[in-house]
Amino acid sequence: MKNANTTNRVFKTEKKNPADRADQATLAARAINEQEAAAREKKTARLKQLRLEKEAAEAANAAAEPAGKGKRERRR
Repeated sequence: MKNANTTNRVFKTEKKNPADRADQATLAARAINEQEAAAREKKTARLKQLRLEKEAAEAANAAAEPAGKGKRERRR
């Protein structure tokens, strides 16, 4: 025999607790924020590495260039 309580429950939805929905929204927002923070940190690290490489290349180019002739003093 079927339980009358079970057949009534099949077609009716239980009322959800509003706190459960708020918790789901909070978890989703935190996950999004964490993803954005990770992407931001990754981008910052990449840009820092590029900047350091550029500065090292500029320093190597500056050292490789001849000092050139200094200003000549005029004789009086």
